[in-house]
Amino acid sequence: MTMTPTVALQRPKDISIDEIESELRNIWRQQDSGAAAPVATRASTFTMVIYEPEEVQQVLAALEFYPGPIDGNHGPLTREGIRQAQMAYDLRVTGRMDPPTLARVRQEYSQLSQAQKEYKNPDLRGFNLSESISAHNPCRVITLCPTFGEDTGVTAQVSAYCPVQKKSTSNLICCEYITLRGTKAALERVSDLVASLILPELPRFVWWKATPSPEQPIFQNLAKSSNCIIVDSSYFSDAEAELHTMQCLVEEGITIADLNWHRLAPWQELTAAAYDPPERRESLKDVDRISVDYEQGNAAQALMYLGWFASRLDWEPVDYTEQGGVYNLKTLHFRGPNGIDIEAELAGIPVADSGEVIGDLTGIRLISTDPTANCCTILCSETTGCMRMEAGGGAQACQVEQVTALSDQKADFMLGQQLQRWGEDVLYEESLAMVAQMMKLLQEAP
Repeated sequence: MTMTPTVALQRPKDISIDEIESELRNIWRQQDSGAAAPVATRASTFTMVIYEPEEVQQVLAALEFYPGPIDGNHGPLTREGIRQAQMAYDLRVTGRMDPPTLARVRQEYSQLSQAQKEYKNPDLRGFNLSESISAHNPCRVITLCPTFGEDTGVTAQVSAYCPVQKKSTSNLICCEYITLRGTKAALERVSDLVASLILPELPRFVWWKATPSPEQPIFQNLAKSSNCIIVDSSYFSDAEAELHTMQCLVEEGITIADLNWHRLAPWQELTAAAYDPPERRESLKDVDRISVDYEQGNAAQALMYLGWFASRLDWEPVDYTEQGGVYNLKTLHFRGPNGIDIEAELAGIPVADSGEVIGDLTGIRLISTDPTANCCTILCSETTGCMRMEAGGGAQACQVEQVTALSDQKADFMLGQQLQRWGEDVLYEESLAMVAQMMKLLQEAP
């Protein structure tokens, strides 16, 4: 990996595009100088801008709950830091950055002195794109890393990364990394520079690793200059509100891809397969009760699955209520095309360890109040089993299936798949539109 020193300029001046391009030319000039060196292939597949705020690790580090690097990877060290903060502030210990925990650590951080807020942990953001992507895709990656504290301008670090290929070859496939650091205000100032660094002749992606913020000028600029905005709704702190925001963006003509949507694929495929046999196909219209269980902490997967199922069967949402309680119950009522009343229940199941992805589906039950209907279907995850769903299955004979999760649900792996199918996803958009209709009912409720 070839890396230049950080290019820092005296405040208030920000980095310029000429300086960045000059550093890139120097890197490639050095590589080309060796007669026996392999030929390096520069960015020729796509440009990706990654917005990586990583507030959680920065705040926890300043409060001395997190000793690791600021890298955006919420592994065991980050989860332990969250647990320590929750214990220190007498909050429910979950190891997840839920809204009460986030509000409290933000409050505690705001009371720190400027010296206490100074960076003590190494900032490794900007160089962690999955090797499974970079090893096969010569690309340009521009990472925006908002920092806390005083605005001292924007600094840039420029590097080229050329993974060693397993097969002998005379060519190297290299990614150009440009990492910009500065406060949010400073990065807003250079949003035009970021747009200038995007290679216009290649597909252009934005991976927004945060809550979508259409009101932010930098989000607006990136949305205009990209072919696709990639998000992961498992990061969302308020799934209901933020899925509605996603729908508003789609209505504006912005192409959105949600990595969390693709984690539903095994559940969708098994649901469809359950009603493929001719003797069950007609009975699908008799389904009038659906229960969706998900790991507590994020309802995005549950809402998107219900939005998908309801949109496929032309259900019309008519009522949405939240009961809360231990399972944070949500009940939705629909009207089917045949005039029948349909009830859906979403339940957040408490789990000891949510793992990498918060809000994974754990079980689905599809039944009918008509005892003669042959539509009862129960799907459940390998980790939780079907006991809870079978206990409420009623007298009908149910088809029970276990859902095998995708082999790798991590965002980086999902991102690699998304880059191969970045066009408009009509099925996702129709499902999201149904979720938005459901959310509208909740907002209108007295």
